[in-house]
Amino acid sequence: MKSEVIAVCLSEKKGIQKHEVPEIRLVFGHGIDGDAHAGNWHRQVSLLADESVDKMRTLGWSLAPGAFAENILTKGIDLKTLPVGTQLRIGETLLCVSQIGKECHNDCAIKQTTGKCVMPTEGIFAIVLHGGTVKPGDEVEVVME
Repeated sequence: MKSEVIAVCLSEKKGIQKHEVPEIRLVFGHGIDGDAHAGNWHRQVSLLADESVDKMRTLGWSLAPGAFAENILTKGIDLKTLPVGTQLRIGETLLCVSQIGKECHNDCAIKQTTGKCVMPTEGIFAIVLHGGTVKPGDEVEVVME
C-alpha cells in the first residue's frame, strides 16, 4: 500500500481548530507558512494517521481533517511507531521526527466531547529539514530511521 498525504491543515491562530487547505508550504527551520504553531522549536509540524482517526470514527464521531490539530493527515504509514530522529520525505520536503505524542490539555474539545483523544498517543511532531509544498496525494516515504 502506498503511504500518502490525504489532507493538509492549518490554523492562523492558536486555540482554534485547524482547517483543511489545498496545500501547505513548509519553511526550513520554521514549520508551516501561515500556521500559528510555526516557529523555531521542536514541534513545527504535526502529523496523524487517518487510521488513528478511524478509531474515533468507529465510536460514531464524524471527524474532518484537522479535528485533532494535525497539519498533515496520512494514510498507509504507522506514524506512531517511528522513532524520534526518523526522516520522512513528503512530496518535495524533508522532515525529521522530533516528538511522539504529546500531553493533551484539559481544554481539548475532542477529549471533552468523546472522553478520548488519539493525538497524545498516536500523533507525531517534526521539524522541517528541507522546505517546499505538501498537498494531498503526495507520497510519504521513510528515508532514514
